[in-house]
Amino acid sequence: MSKTIKINLDMIMLQRKMSLTELSDKVGITMANLSTLKTGKAKAIRFSTLLALCDALDCEPGDIIQREDT
Repeated sequence: MSKTIKINLDMIMLQRKMSLTELSDKVGITMANLSTLKTGKAKAIRFSTLLALCDALDCEPGDIIQREDT
């Protein structure tokens, strides 16, 4: 059994009623990069980006990133 990393950005944005455009403006990264992260296609994330997302979404890193069995 292997493990993967799941990004829960969709769920948190929905809970906060925040659009991709609004989050992009608050965090200061492009919508294209946010979309890549949101769809789980990103291979890495900078800690500074993760911190900015947590600040904008008022959450903890573990709310965004989750380890999952595959």
